[in-house]
Amino acid sequence: MKQAPIKDLITFQDFEKLDIRAGTITAVSEVEKSDKLMKLTVDFGDHVRSILAGIKQEREDPYEIEGKQALFVVNLPERKMAGEVSQGMLFDIGYADKITPCLLMPEKSIPNGCRAG
Repeated sequence: MKQAPIKDLITFQDFEKLDIRAGTITAVSEVEKSDKLMKLTVDFGDHVRSILAGIKQEREDPYEIEGKQALFVVNLPERKMAGEVSQGMLFDIGYADKITPCLLMPEKSIPNGCRAG
């Protein structure tokens, strides 16, 4: 595998701006107008969000992540894609290195909404 290059350096203050939280994927559904996107319904403890993720073609069975806890970036502006609104971003690993992405998951179950960092 040829790894993606390391990105430019950022300051610790830049890193602190990211709000990465654990959430449980309670539902996975298709986005009708997209060949790539799946809609994830994610429970963050005190609220639920819809997050679109480009996993439809990356996984043999994109529904297999339903019920799993993963990490999400939650302080991005809402973004409309294929007629749906995404309220965050799935934080997975592998796409930039051209391998099948996998979820970044806590090693044990933790309360939804817990922050990384």
